[in-house]
Amino acid sequence: MADARIFRDLKADHDRHRAMLEKLGETSGASEERRTQFEALRTELQAHAAAEEESLYATMLAEPDLRDEARHSVSEHKEIDDYLGELVDIDMSSSAWLTKFKEMRHRYLHHIDEEEEEMFPSAAKNLSAEAEKRIAKVFEQRKPAELEAAAEQTPGDDRE
Repeated sequence: MADARIFRDLKADHDRHRAMLEKLGETSGASEERRTQFEALRTELQAHAAAEEESLYATMLAEPDLRDEARHSVSEHKEIDDYLGELVDIDMSSSAWLTKFKEMRHRYLHHIDEEEEEMFPSAAKNLSAEAEKRIAKVFEQRKPAELEAAAEQTPGDDRE
């Protein structure tokens, strides 16, 4: 069901991400505040995506009725990671940084809205309560480790 723990965990992350995006959007220039907030957002988004892929998406990929939605979301994670990589490379004081940030924010908000409105209900309908419980456990165990890993990784590393 849609109020299962895994969906509550993911929605709580999404709500935190919305707030972080809003706060970061209010910063300006290459300020310490912008750098700090961007780094916090970057690591959070990378960790969330990895833990979500290792838990929910891995399970969905094994289910024929859910496979296409999971693949679509994995590709959107890659797109957001590429945006984050570009943002790392752009001078934060330039208008190009703000333009790219706004593009990334728009795409990410679209992604999480789509997950919450379409993918989560579809997954809840097709997954057993036991599977949802297992997925939540995997997500909750992986997220802290992924936060540590994200602090050491540059987003978009596989960009060409």
